[in-house]
Amino acid sequence: MTGERARGRPRAFDPEAALDRALEVFWAKGYDGASLAELTAAMGINRPSLYAAFGDKQALFRRVLERYREGPGACVTAALAAAPTAREAVAALLHGSADKLAAPGQPAGCLLVHGALGCSDGAAPAEADAARHRAATELAIRERLDRGAAEGELPPGTDTAALARYVAAVQQGMAVQARAGAAPADLHAIADLALRAWPAA
Repeated sequence: MTGERARGRPRAFDPEAALDRALEVFWAKGYDGASLAELTAAMGINRPSLYAAFGDKQALFRRVLERYREGPGACVTAALAAAPTAREAVAALLHGSADKLAAPGQPAGCLLVHGALGCSDGAAPAEADAARHRAATELAIRERLDRGAAEGELPPGTDTAALARYVAAVQQGMAVQARAGAAPADLHAIADLALRAWPAA
């Protein structure tokens, strides 16, 4: 056996680009709706290559969820980190989501919200993976609210856990609305209404 053969054949595809294409399929069709045939066709590989590079469909979906949070979903963490106050952070999160959720040239809505909801029994692990990412987003919101509360931006005794759940619920509802065809202007109006419920200092 030659040294070249011992090292194995190089992959004939770019795994990062293949992940991006898989993300688009899952985002558009959801976990159950995305067939292996559609995934491999979009990724430009065959099933053995998919299994060798990413594992099974569930493992691929898990990688895609992580990539989504680092890419299209990164606006959440960016909004929470950049704004000087908790209220401004939430406003940036909701209005940024309004722009992203219904942006042209990409599937409407949020992969973390509709990518694995109401799936078949066999897709329970995919639902759990998506739920963990949504919970991580809610936790990030709460941590930003806790910081705001400690800095006197919220009234004493504000239930930051409940407020974080509310903000997350609004954002997830906006994703559902976007998926149903709502325009960015409609989503911005929802964000404005939600911010009127902000606790008065």
